[in-house]
Amino acid sequence: MSLITNVMDHSLDDGYAEAAARRKAHGEAGGVPKTLRAKLGLAAGLVLAALVVTVGAAQAHVAAPVVAKERQELINRIDSETSSADKLEGDVDKLRDDVSARQRAALKKSGGSGQADLVGVLSGATAVHGPGVKLVVNDAKEASSGQAGNPRETSGFSDTGRVRDRDMQRVVNGLWASGAEAISINGQRLTVLSAIRAAGDAILVDNKPLVPPYTVLAVGDGKKLSTRFQDSADGLYLHALEQNYGIRTAISTESDVRLPAAPSVIVRTAQPSTEKGTS
Repeated sequence: MSLITNVMDHSLDDGYAEAAARRKAHGEAGGVPKTLRAKLGLAAGLVLAALVVTVGAAQAHVAAPVVAKERQELINRIDSETSSADKLEGDVDKLRDDVSARQRAALKKSGGSGQADLVGVLSGATAVHGPGVKLVVNDAKEASSGQAGNPRETSGFSDTGRVRDRDMQRVVNGLWASGAEAISINGQRLTVLSAIRAAGDAILVDNKPLVPPYTVLAVGDGKKLSTRFQDSADGLYLHALEQNYGIRTAISTESDVRLPAAPSVIVRTAQPSTEKGTS
């Protein structure tokens, strides 16, 4: 019974009690209490963090004018190069017009002017104007970019509301089949060598990106051309896009539409050979 009483009265060993007493006496003698040490450590950490933030902000403030200057220099270079490219393109157009005029003059002397003019019109090498139709094709009002960047596959034709390159291909082919004599899209003249392709969500005509709405001008008999196109399979396809996907279209007959010449097209005529073949 005395053993149980001793354990209850002295739950801690005397050695533990003496060690606790020594630690307490050492702390009171000049050491820093744990709570105070923790507060000092936290304060030091905050001061260090504030110092790092201040130094970073100062460096950013010093570097900001340099970054702004480099950005402005880059913008100026882009503007300069764009102006140079526009000037070169203008020079190319002038030279092309001069070559075409000289070519027509040379062919006129040889008695082939009428045929050369016809070939130039059909090939897209010369600008044309006359009656025709104006067809405007635009994305739906709430068009999205589709899924996985390939919104209109043959399987699961996604409702994105965006006009695709294959849509414009069908529009152009339908107009040719309906009797169009010359066609342009957003000022880009089409020829037999023209390509309508896609790069992401953009439509390219002869590697030049176009921005919706897409304005298609076609020279021909306006009323007949409009009626034939709308009744054709490609016209009905465009109507289905309008009904099912919200694609916006508008077609009208025009008394005079003007189409520019296609760039980088030079008409060359062949002459029959006078040499006799060897057997």
